[in-house]
Amino acid sequence: MNIQTQDVSETRKSLVASFDAAEIAAEHKAVLGEFIKVVRIPGFRAGKAPVAMVAKRHAKEILEEFRKRVVTKAYRSAIDESKFEVVSVINVEEGEINADAEATITVIVDVQPEFELPDYEGIPTMTESTDASDQEVEKTIEAMRAERADFKVAERAAGKGDYVKMSYEGAVEGQPILEIAPDKQVYGKVPQTWEEVDGANEGLIPGLGKNLDGLSVGDKKDVNVSFPADFEAVPALAGKEAVYAIEVLEVRERVLPEIDEEFLKAHQADDLDGLKTNVRNQIKMQKEGRNRSEQRRQVTEALISKVTVFAPESMVEGETQSVLRQFVDENMRRGVSAEKLEEDKEELYDNARKAATTRVQSQLILAKIAKKEEVKVDADDMNRFIYQQAMQSGQAPDKFVKELTKNRDQLRSIQQSILFNKTLDLLVSKSSVTEVAAQV
Repeated sequence: MNIQTQDVSETRKSLVASFDAAEIAAEHKAVLGEFIKVVRIPGFRAGKAPVAMVAKRHAKEILEEFRKRVVTKAYRSAIDESKFEVVSVINVEEGEINADAEATITVIVDVQPEFELPDYEGIPTMTESTDASDQEVEKTIEAMRAERADFKVAERAAGKGDYVKMSYEGAVEGQPILEIAPDKQVYGKVPQTWEEVDGANEGLIPGLGKNLDGLSVGDKKDVNVSFPADFEAVPALAGKEAVYAIEVLEVRERVLPEIDEEFLKAHQADDLDGLKTNVRNQIKMQKEGRNRSEQRRQVTEALISKVTVFAPESMVEGETQSVLRQFVDENMRRGVSAEKLEEDKEELYDNARKAATTRVQSQLILAKIAKKEEVKVDADDMNRFIYQQAMQSGQAPDKFVKELTKNRDQLRSIQQSILFNKTLDLLVSKSSVTEVAAQV
C-alpha cells in the first residue's frame, strides 16, 4: 500500500491510500474465506460449501464487507503512517473497489494543530481590592431590607420609588399600537399594570415610569414615549414616537422592615454588628469571585495573543453552532422576535463564529498545557460537579448520575470542561498579580 499526504489547510489533510491489484485480491480472498467458514448452505456441512456457490449466494454481503474492510484498512494505515492526531473524519472517497483491480481511497480529516506552547508562568493579571467599604455594607443591607419590603396604599400623590397601578393605551400618529403590533398587546393596551415611579430599572415601555411622579389616583395624562431605533422587542415600534393615555388606579409606597430580631434571625445574625460582619464577608467573597473570573479572562487572552493556533474547521463549526444557540436563546429571552433574528442571522452567525474560534483556540492551548502539567480530572472533581448540578436542578445526585451515564458525549464534554477549568486555575495561581483600585 502506498500512502500520500496532502495539505488542504493547516489543520485539514487529505490522506490518499493506494492498493495494487494483488493487495485487493488478497483482501477479497480473506473475506470470502471467512464467509465460507460461517455460512450455511443446505446439503453442505459448515465450511464445506463450494467457493463459487458461496460467492454467488452471498455476493452482496461479501462485497459490502470487502469494501468496508479495504476502506478501514486504508484509513487506519494512513493514520498510523502519518502520525496525525485526528479530530474528525470529514469525508471518505472510496472510488471503485473491485476484487481484482487497483483501488485508491481518499480520506479527508481534520487534525490537531501543531504549535509550541508560550511561556505561561507569571502572566500579568490585575485584581481589585476585595475590602468592603462601610458604604457598600450599608447599601447591601438596604437592598436586603428592600427585598422584604411591604407595599402599603398611599393616600397621596406618587413619588420616586412608589408603585403605581394604572391602565394605558398607546398610539403612533393616531393609529392604535394594537393595530401596529397586534401580537404584542402588552405594548398597546393594558387595563391594569404596575410601574415603579422613576425606578432604577426601566419598565417595559421606555420612559413611562419617569412620567408618573406627582400623579394621584384618578389622574389621567398623555405621556410621550420615544422608542429606540434598535427596539428589538417590537421592531414595528423601533424609532417611533408614541403617545400613551394613562389613568392612575392606585398608589402604593414601599415600607422597609425594621432591623429587628426577626430580620436579624432571617439573615443569621444576633445583632447589627453581626449582620454587618456577615454582609462584609459576603461582599468580600463576591469580589474574590469576580477577581478570579477576571484573572481567568486575562490569562486566556494573554495565551491566545502569545501563540498562533490554527483551529480545525470542524471544531470551529461545531462550537459556532453551540454559541449561536446561546445567542438566539439570549435574544429570545430579551423579547427579540423571530423575524428580527432571521433578519440579523448573518451578523449573528459571524459573531458566533468569531467567539467560537477564540474558544477553540483557548481550548487547544489549555489541553496542551494540561497534558504537560499532568492535570487530571479525578473522582473528587466529578463528585463536586455532580453535587453542584444536582443541587441546582433539584435532582437527587444518584438520579443525575444515572441520566449522565446515558449520554457519553455529554459526560466527555463535562470532563473536558472540568479539565479546562482546573488548568485555568493552575495558570491563575502561577500568574503575576497587581492589585488596582476598584472601579467606581
